[in-house]
Amino acid sequence: MKDPIQEQLIAARRTQILEAAAKVFAEKGFHPTTIKDIAKEAGIADGTIYNYFANKPALLIGILDRMRASAVQTVDVPADLSQMDVRTFMHLYFRHPLMSLKTNNFELFRVVISEIMVNPELRLLYRQQVMEPTLAIAEHVFQQWALAQRIKPTQIPLLTRAISGMVMGLTMEYIMGDAVLEAQWEALPEFLTGLLMDGIGREG
Repeated sequence: MKDPIQEQLIAARRTQILEAAAKVFAEKGFHPTTIKDIAKEAGIADGTIYNYFANKPALLIGILDRMRASAVQTVDVPADLSQMDVRTFMHLYFRHPLMSLKTNNFELFRVVISEIMVNPELRLLYRQQVMEPTLAIAEHVFQQWALAQRIKPTQIPLLTRAISGMVMGLTMEYIMGDAVLEAQWEALPEFLTGLLMDGIGREG
């Protein structure tokens, strides 16, 4: 039987290391960062990191898993979807990833994206651990609403990916220095919700 106190200590140490790794990766980039840099930031000996993570890619995978957990747990879908209207859900679904990036993750996202573009293993893990769980939430909700005729019948898998693509594309534009997005990022959840729900047709 596992010792719960020991498990808590292990989890706390892993979190400490991952937070230090995320900070240094964001500041220096993935490749220039060394295990020694991360250990110094975490205030531990170099060798301690290897007790928890085999190498730098393992650290990045751990960071991806934290991103996935954050993305999934914050999108709170009630058991009875009749308690949440479509517009409210869409605003929540847009707001969480956009605002969590605004808080502290733009630079880390830049590091993750640059690395997964050249690392097939990390690319697969990003899809499995970050993208697919959040897409699954939206697909589940939209399929139920389509069956209840609360939204138009459509190709739900394409719909969820189009929405995901808007978030990803806007994030890429932001980290490339788009001044409009930098100035109006907090307005995006409401704007995107209105764009999706109301379109761009003339009023009246």
